Amino acid sequence: MPDNNERSAYPHPEDFEVMRPEYTELEDGFVQAAIAVAPFRVTGKSSTRPGARRAALYEAQNTYRSYHPRYRVKSPYPDLFTDRQGMLWRRIPPARRAQTGDYSFTDHTGEEDYADIRQMLLWDVRPAA
Repeated sequence: MPDNNERSAYPHPEDFEVMRPEYTELEDGFVQAAIAVAPFRVTGKSSTRPGARRAALYEAQNTYRSYHPRYRVKSPYPDLFTDRQGMLWRRIPPARRAQTGDYSFTDHTGEEDYADIRQMLLWDVRPAA
């Protein structure tokens, strides 16, 4: 819900959630979703249409935060989850995120790596059902 004490011309991120995205197939094989709440527009890029929509909604939150610094951007992912390919993802503590990224993941060979939320959205990482 929007905080009624903070008003601006920029729509609340929830306003973007109810709008239908326009999709564009990009030459690099990715999909871009554009969501408009006139006169504002956000875009997101991912390997799938649903991922592109989620990326655009995440960008709407980040843009809203630039107008309202007290707004907390919510991660589109749980703190700990296994994705559809069986990789384990863990959210990094806030103090370490600047150096490593938002999440660490462990692949099938046991190797650990890191990714930020935008990269995860680009890859269309999703928790297993």
